[in-house]
Amino acid sequence: MSFSVKIAKSRGMCAGVERAIQTVKNAILKFPQKNVYVLHEVVHNKHVVDDLRSEGAHFVDSLEEVPDNSVLIFSAHGVGISTFEAAKARDLTIVDATCPVVSVIHKKMNKAGLKGMDAVVIGHKGHQEVVGTIGQYTGDASKVHIIISADDVSLLNIDGDNAMFATQTTLSIDETRLTVEALKKKYPNIQGPKADDTCRATQVRQNAVKELARSCDLVLIAGSANSSNSNRLKEVALNEGALAYLIDDSSQIEISWFNNVTTVGLSAGASAPQYVVDEIVDYLKQNGASSVEEVGSDLKEKSFPLPKEVHL
Repeated sequence: MSFSVKIAKSRGMCAGVERAIQTVKNAILKFPQKNVYVLHEVVHNKHVVDDLRSEGAHFVDSLEEVPDNSVLIFSAHGVGISTFEAAKARDLTIVDATCPVVSVIHKKMNKAGLKGMDAVVIGHKGHQEVVGTIGQYTGDASKVHIIISADDVSLLNIDGDNAMFATQTTLSIDETRLTVEALKKKYPNIQGPKADDTCRATQVRQNAVKELARSCDLVLIAGSANSSNSNRLKEVALNEGALAYLIDDSSQIEISWFNNVTTVGLSAGASAPQYVVDEIVDYLKQNGASSVEEVGSDLKEKSFPLPKEVHL
């Protein structure tokens, strides 16, 4: 068994993820006398959460689990207004690690609620980012509509002259484009972005995997099963005709995947640590990889400033 390995240069952690992780690390250092709690997983990656837990962070699913006199961090996915207000009413040191890209969408939803507009959110119902986004709408909840596909648009019955739309930041670019096109065709006056709200990091990584998959028989995506952007990368590879698997690390690789494979592609979701990619590469080298090369364009990521509450 012998195969070559191509690694997408544009891969791995985005600026919003790095900011959220560093926020938790700084909070642990800055508040040594307090317990640091994070509402939900700070980012959707098993290794990141395990690493931060080992450093002292506590992850919870509700405010009721957070004791008074603690530090409370909101995850990169953001929270709704009611959650924020409930936390403010408690004896807590609050730190908001919401991705700045997501925060922009929150402001649009908040304004839509104040104006009584219909708000269409294109995203996966129940995903933490979507829950936080619809939670920013302060008006009549019946005016908030969650859809995901172009087919869903036909089921909408809204006032298109007083409506807006927003999208989850980690969706499939190609599928979201079709949904937005259908939405604008039905409601030409609906307000929203020219294309969608998928962030640049999502777009760059999906384009890189698309190119990678075209020259590979098999594509491995480093990322956790609950990571939306990682799942979309796997789907992009599959849509290009490659076999594709989403894995937390090399322990989930099955050697049979490499049967009759000559070229293996490797990328990583926006919340996957580089050390996981390195570990997967080591595994591939030990199990048939004859060569390893990075391909595609260099990743050019901007950085976001940390919340002022955790400046050291």
